Amino acid sequence: MHYRSVLGAFALAAMSVSAAGAQTVDYSSYPNLKGHWNRFVVPGVRGQPSFDQTKSWGPEQQAPLTPEYRAVFEASLADQVNGGLGNNVDRARCAPSGMPHMMVAFRGLEFIVTPETTYILVGDQDQPRRIFTDGRTWPKEITPTYGGYSIGRWIADGDGRYGVLEVETRGFKGPRVFDSSGLPLHYDNQSIFKERIHLDKADANILHDEITVIDHALTRPWTVDKRYVRDADPLAEWLESVCTEYNAQVFVGKENYFLSADGFLMPARKNQEPPDTRYFKRTK
Repeated sequence: MHYRSVLGAFALAAMSVSAAGAQTVDYSSYPNLKGHWNRFVVPGVRGQPSFDQTKSWGPEQQAPLTPEYRAVFEASLADQVNGGLGNNVDRARCAPSGMPHMMVAFRGLEFIVTPETTYILVGDQDQPRRIFTDGRTWPKEITPTYGGYSIGRWIADGDGRYGVLEVETRGFKGPRVFDSSGLPLHYDNQSIFKERIHLDKADANILHDEITVIDHALTRPWTVDKRYVRDADPLAEWLESVCTEYNAQVFVGKENYFLSADGFLMPARKNQEPPDTRYFKRTK
């Protein structure tokens, strides 16, 4: 009984400390980012969701690519026309999209704000983003990830309340692309992303993510204004996405094939050779 009493005292003390800490945080100083945020769909834009939401994917993005990476991009588009996957092959393998593709919002995003960290939960195969706002400096070494390492700071408006979250993200591994067209980032993974995340001044149900990309595949920094729309339904459904569950792509060596509805391997492109079966015993 004495053992249980001691445990109970510790638990009560911990709850008291936690409650006291919670009372010191004035969440009214932060913008209300609660809700289910979907990408802003611009009428007339064609193709899958693109990096610049205001333009159709592919060449119409008008990305400021270097000649070398423009050739990489054109090869990706040509491969897709022929039935291939282009530079988006790793996404078809269910690898994480990483930055900035993960912010395209194929499915709803959720923003969770705390004084020390702002979390962005991505409704796809990516890990959550953690934006540290606790005043830390850049670590001497960063373990590379697809989503990168993000440090942010809140900027106060004239009324003293926080209005803008400024973020810088670096420390990547790849390959990563801007969107599913295979629009490439440099293979050296030295990308730097600078963001300004804030609610629209005229409509609090529109969220802006102004992203500037600094990357060696570009001739200059590239800035776009991504917009998200808050779902008015407070009970909006959060859909589960498990890439491997419905992925019918099958990879053998450098070739991708397709799994038919009846469970047999079929070609993914015209005149595609069958896979090498040298290690299988042939049956008569």
